[in-house]
Amino acid sequence: MNIRKYLSGVLVVFLFIQMALMPAAVVKASAAPPSLSAEGAALIDVESGRILYSKNGTKKMRIASLTKTMTAIVAIEMGKLDAQITVPPQAVGVEGSSIYLKNGEKLTLEELLYGLMLRSGNDAAVTIATHIGGSVPGFTYLMNEKAAMIGMEHTNFTNPHGLDDSNQHYSTPEDMAKLSAYALHNPVFRQIVSTKVKDISWEGEQWDRRLLNKNKMLHLYNGADGVKTGYTKLAKRCLASSATRDGRQLATITLNASDDWNDSAKLMDWGFANYPLQELVKKGQEVKPDTPVTLEAGTHLVTTNDFQYPLQTTETIHKRVVMGESIVTSKMNGQLAGFLQLYLKEKMIGQVPLLVSVDTPTLAAPQGSRSMWQQFWGIVSGGLWSA
Repeated sequence: MNIRKYLSGVLVVFLFIQMALMPAAVVKASAAPPSLSAEGAALIDVESGRILYSKNGTKKMRIASLTKTMTAIVAIEMGKLDAQITVPPQAVGVEGSSIYLKNGEKLTLEELLYGLMLRSGNDAAVTIATHIGGSVPGFTYLMNEKAAMIGMEHTNFTNPHGLDDSNQHYSTPEDMAKLSAYALHNPVFRQIVSTKVKDISWEGEQWDRRLLNKNKMLHLYNGADGVKTGYTKLAKRCLASSATRDGRQLATITLNASDDWNDSAKLMDWGFANYPLQELVKKGQEVKPDTPVTLEAGTHLVTTNDFQYPLQTTETIHKRVVMGESIVTSKMNGQLAGFLQLYLKEKMIGQVPLLVSVDTPTLAAPQGSRSMWQQFWGIVSGGLWSA
């Protein structure tokens, strides 16, 4: 055999084995965000509230019927779903989308909420506002109070439906993303906005109203479960969407988007692919304090719960222990002693309480005691008394 061919073959096999044994690269560059038709957009992780993407995120813009997300959550939190509500005259014939309410007709708040969110009924919005707030101005005051509480710093509501009544009714993509995430934590809201078809009463008619959800994302996107469509001549096409995959929910906002369905789908695909949930803390995990703290022998600091957060593979989390006590003793067993804080760059993204845990004492074996087998062999060898 030609020695050169033989050595070449050996070298190829050697290189192949080396490549097979080499670990795969851990850090993978994240894909660039998709191009969008929307003038303004935002993507949020619902559980953590982290904004994953923003385009003109703090720009004040018209939001059309996305307004009704706030109308719905305020009504759900402040009203009773089974309350019978009489339609006031000022709600009848409101311009734009309607569920054709009649003056004096009675419906439950729950039925009105389905009419509000599935068919974007402006008449339902005015009826709800009058019932909850006493008047439309009274209700918009409650809407703005809730916006401030959620942290919507660049938002102002002047009505419960989103019609273009003034330049003072506005929000931003990031503020509306925060609102979607907040509302989606409410189980009643989640149930309503994920419903594709709903029948509600129609007083004086021989049949019920059948409401078909205008949100096509519920049919177009795998895992879609909300939230709201919107359109006016000035605001153009607006959309709030959400989707859940493997127990994780993302939500998008697109404002003035000519291709809103595709914008939302592309944004959520990108978010699911590039911001996987990372388990940063496990429940019961022991934590060593990084500050001068005296731990009595046998005492430990353990976390009370898991903590997960959406991160790109290139992002790094920093942890810091903050203690409320400088000395930890066994008498503090089960008590709160401090927090494990987690930071992404300079921003704290969460903190996990730390409890004192004490080793379980064990019964000490008598000095000189031996195992069962040691005693057995002692007897066998004739050492009965020493056994």
